[in-house]
Amino acid sequence: MKSKEAVLDSILVQGMLPLFFYEDAGVSVEVIRTLYKAGVRVLEYTNRGKEALDNFRIISKVVKAEMPDMNLGIGTIKTEAQAEAFVAAGADFIVSPIIDAAVAKVADKYKMLYIPGCMTPTEIHQAQQHKAMLIKIFPANILGPAFVSSIRDLFQGQLFIPTGGVEIEAGNIAGWFRAGVCAVGMGSKLISKNVLDNKLYDQLYNDTVKALQLVQLSK
Repeated sequence: MKSKEAVLDSILVQGMLPLFFYEDAGVSVEVIRTLYKAGVRVLEYTNRGKEALDNFRIISKVVKAEMPDMNLGIGTIKTEAQAEAFVAAGADFIVSPIIDAAVAKVADKYKMLYIPGCMTPTEIHQAQQHKAMLIKIFPANILGPAFVSSIRDLFQGQLFIPTGGVEIEAGNIAGWFRAGVCAVGMGSKLISKNVLDNKLYDQLYNDTVKALQLVQLSK
């Protein structure tokens, strides 16, 4: 299991956290191979379907065998049982859309990076009580960069990553970094249903390379 500091550092260096779920394990593996080939070294698979845990077990084995320097996280974790199951399946870090004390406790027990989702200053404060080194601003498309600009002085030193609606577009990505985030989450704008359903791996490769370049220019 990788240390929370190592995982956090990989997110800060990459400046982007790709995230997705797909029902088909084989397609999920190919997506991750494509992301890796494009330069991704940290990503989040999301717990958004009944196949997620079985898929994650398969993905984890492939990643360990073929991509040992990949940091593989699990997202959309809302309960202690889910957290324990995915840690056992090989997760390197845990991401949640919410703050849950039991999930935070599991992450702390295994000394793993825990990234809870927050929408208000009160939630950010609560997340800090649970030792969240990195906080997910979610849903980012509703809150916008202005939210981060407005609250960052209240929480000096806290690291933020927006997720939900971040675009592969120079102005959008630069706006988030100007507002004070340390990285951006990239979901369906990067790994779209069309890419997944039609196995458009070349398009995904090119879009990922572009997104990583835009992030490095914006940091």
